[in-house]
Amino acid sequence: MSTATAAEALVAQLESYGVEYVFGTCGHTNIALLDALGPSPIRFVIARHEQAAAHAADGYARMTGRPGVLLTHVGPGMMNAVTGVATAALDSVPLVVITGDIPSYYQGRHPHQEVNLHADADQTAIYRPFCKRVWQVQRVQDLARVTERAFWTATTGRPGTVLVNIPMDLLNRPADPGSGGRPLPAQLGTPGLDLPTAERIADALLSAERPLIYFGGGLREPGARAELRALAEHLDIPLAHSLMGKGAVPDQHPLLLGMPGFWGLEATHEHTRGADVVLALATRFAETDASSWESAYTWNFPPSRLIQIDIDPAEIGRNYPVDIGAVADVGLAVRSIAAAVRERRAEPLTRPGLREGVAAARRAVFEAAREAGRGDDFPLRPQRILSDLREALPDDAVLVTDVGWNKNGVAQCYELPERGRFITPGGASTMGFGPAAAVGVQIAEPERVVVALVGDGGMSAQLPAVPMAVEQGAPVIFLVMNNRAHGTIADLQASSFGRSYGCEFTDAQGRPYSPDFARYGESCGADGYTVGTPGELRKALTDAVSRRRPAVLDVPMVNEPVPTPGHWNIKDIYAGRFPAGAS
Repeated sequence: MSTATAAEALVAQLESYGVEYVFGTCGHTNIALLDALGPSPIRFVIARHEQAAAHAADGYARMTGRPGVLLTHVGPGMMNAVTGVATAALDSVPLVVITGDIPSYYQGRHPHQEVNLHADADQTAIYRPFCKRVWQVQRVQDLARVTERAFWTATTGRPGTVLVNIPMDLLNRPADPGSGGRPLPAQLGTPGLDLPTAERIADALLSAERPLIYFGGGLREPGARAELRALAEHLDIPLAHSLMGKGAVPDQHPLLLGMPGFWGLEATHEHTRGADVVLALATRFAETDASSWESAYTWNFPPSRLIQIDIDPAEIGRNYPVDIGAVADVGLAVRSIAAAVRERRAEPLTRPGLREGVAAARRAVFEAAREAGRGDDFPLRPQRILSDLREALPDDAVLVTDVGWNKNGVAQCYELPERGRFITPGGASTMGFGPAAAVGVQIAEPERVVVALVGDGGMSAQLPAVPMAVEQGAPVIFLVMNNRAHGTIADLQASSFGRSYGCEFTDAQGRPYSPDFARYGESCGADGYTVGTPGELRKALTDAVSRRRPAVLDVPMVNEPVPTPGHWNIKDIYAGRFPAGAS
């Protein structure tokens, strides 16, 4: 007869699934599981706040492609993690959240920290709007099956977040000796594209005069990315990417237009508006990427014909009418389309002047950014910060951004090297994502240079990331673009209302205020750099890269808006203009 507890059996099951790290915080409802993790090869990454733990687990999952595992505590613990878990969910990141709950036999009596006021206790309800599935474990006998279902659900179809909620008393009960740990299926099958649909799409691309391929963050597998490039090159089709798709095709590629939408460029919009056939791959046509779905600016369906392929049927036709829709794994779909195209046309197609025009437009973007970054003004212009960063980092560095100039400016005008990686919060656009997510990325890739490129607002929101990096020996470089404000919103308010009240950081006398982030880093055991002159940033970056220690760089920056050549309806709203049909 087994003497293992359910907690010990659960840890053994996690080991069998290849889990290497569990991120989280302790609480009285999960210490039985922590105790079982102690002798295990699984490493527990402790955070000082549950949101930091969730973002770190998210960063780890984005970098590895494997599910991140997050452990939280009842009530305030799991509620603190909501923002981080929702961020992962909205970006289709696989995350398994394990939460301790009050004892099963006290449910509804409002024991310590139970979520129960106007309804009977059900803390899982808090996660239902964004999780693929939540489980409330009722019996020890069900724990192994539920855990297997959780990992399967998080990683299949459209990846996402799941919650396994376990009453604390179940973790200390004897495990069912017959449960067997529930191994995951050995083969993870994915739906491909049927031949008739692949042939129909191939015919549409071949007959189009002005085709365009638009891809999003779901294009993750390296083989799928290579197939996409080969298909575009064979038919000489221009490519555009969503915010989340940046980096899937190298910025230097001669067919890559860049990003459309609010932060997109007119040269890109000439192609998106003028395309007669658009093949959309693993993208949801988010509002900012689609100029609030107003046809005068970015996408024009119809008369453009939309072919949309996504693993999630809910995304097909959500925002635009679809001519051909297919629910399929995007990598398998691209391979099938490419094969059908080559059967019909073995010789590559050439569109005179296309590549030259695309290349000229892209050069103009990058050259304008470099020119703006050459000045020695101080505080630094954001383009200067990005320029120095690009020159100082190795080509395989990973940039993990927050929101504001660090996200939008990088997506728009930072020339990402082919081996580089760009990780950003897309769906939720979460301030505070960058610092902690970068720690998870660094844990996943200990040999690569990882930079958390964040504003002072985002850094202030996730200060626990610095001690977490120090404790884990993760040499993250936290580069704080410090304009002493929530700069993007301050600019938006100033342009709409003439002032930026409530968006800028000031002391009691109304003077600009900022914590000393470099000294904060040093107090945590990291290296600290305060940039005081234009030339000091490059030197500090070079030093931080070479030292391979956690480092915080405090970089004074002017509050300068990101160029927005596209359209976003919020500006119309503030001006009192509303789209047709609004009331």
